[in-house]
Amino acid sequence: MSGLATDPRRLDVTALAAADAKLDGNWPLSSFKRLPQGQSQTGHADWLVQASLRRPAGGAAEPWLALTVSARVQLACQRCLQDFDVPLRIGASFRFVADETLAAALDAEAEEDVLPLPQRLDLHELVEDELLLALPLVPMHEICPQPLLAADRLAGTPGSTDAEPARAHPFAALKALKRH
Repeated sequence: MSGLATDPRRLDVTALAAADAKLDGNWPLSSFKRLPQGQSQTGHADWLVQASLRRPAGGAAEPWLALTVSARVQLACQRCLQDFDVPLRIGASFRFVADETLAAALDAEAEEDVLPLPQRLDLHELVEDELLLALPLVPMHEICPQPLLAADRLAGTPGSTDAEPARAHPFAALKALKRH
């Protein structure tokens, strides 16, 4: 692979595919600015990309990238609000075609992602996109490590053991007016 420019932030996808090149590395999670940053997001994302040329039936050879990424991101559990590690494992295939119109037409039917062929591909940005897509919509522990507070204790309702007095219902004054 000598002479092949392999800067992952500016990849020549066509040259990489023609050489059947394989690249790997890792980036700190803090370098992905769109990724949620937990209190101690200190891990990294390990990535591997394998490039190849594939010839569809009756067509010209097209560059493909097979990308695998693994990372452990820290997210806040939406049930108990404590941070916890979420393992992410990504395996994605990307097929590159001549232009945006063709990519849009083929992407709807294809299992792989179909993208327009860029002059230079920013692999860091592609990895960040895939990490964002792999995040759970509602991150939660399977079983929270601490018991959750009962709803009546949180609201300060009668029966609560909190020292705080119960709040008046916001519509209590309207109910009193309705009686007159």
